[in-house]
Amino acid sequence: MTASAPGPEAPGPDPAPGPPERPVATPQERRRLAEETRTEKYVWWSLGYFFFGIHIVAFVMIYAVTHAR
Repeated sequence: MTASAPGPEAPGPDPAPGPPERPVATPQERRRLAEETRTEKYVWWSLGYFFFGIHIVAFVMIYAVTHAR
């Protein structure tokens, strides 16, 4: 009987990965992210007002066309 040669051991199951480490944000990065969020809100509000204004103009033009003589 021959002894089996010690070969590379099969790797065991990987340990369960934990949550990835979150990078620590510097104060400058936090300030930039806060400003970016504020700017994005401003853009959405402006877009909303723009579309609301377009509808008002469209209704006035429809009224003008239907009541023209």
